[in-house]
Amino acid sequence: MTKLKITAGPFVFDAKLETEAAPKTCAKFLERLPFESKAVHVRWSGEGVWMPLGDYQFGVDYENHTSYPAPGQIILYPGGISETEILLAYGGVHFASKVGQLAGNHFITITSNLDDVVKLGKMTLWEGAQDIRFELG
Repeated sequence: MTKLKITAGPFVFDAKLETEAAPKTCAKFLERLPFESKAVHVRWSGEGVWMPLGDYQFGVDYENHTSYPAPGQIILYPGGISETEILLAYGGVHFASKVGQLAGNHFITITSNLDDVVKLGKMTLWEGAQDIRFELG
């Protein structure tokens, strides 16, 4: 199991890569570590924060994909009809964009401090974008 450390705003989380369920997505993400971005609150999907990546491509197709990630699950939308993005659910999520429902590859699960995931989501909603960094744990 590959462990990650995620620092988002003032919060730190342990996480694991879902290498058995999403091996190609995990391998491509590992190549890009450390990965830094901004987490902004979702617009259409419910209780989540996302990292918009525009035309950035990870070069993966769908694997272990879902439209309903659970709190603490992180998905990668590989691009296509909407822009590439990473989404972290902190509550109820129905993953979508302005073009409608989407599905993303569940490739990371947060394994510690799940109460802080909710705090991160609410902080992002009310205070704005937060720095986020993924690195090997």
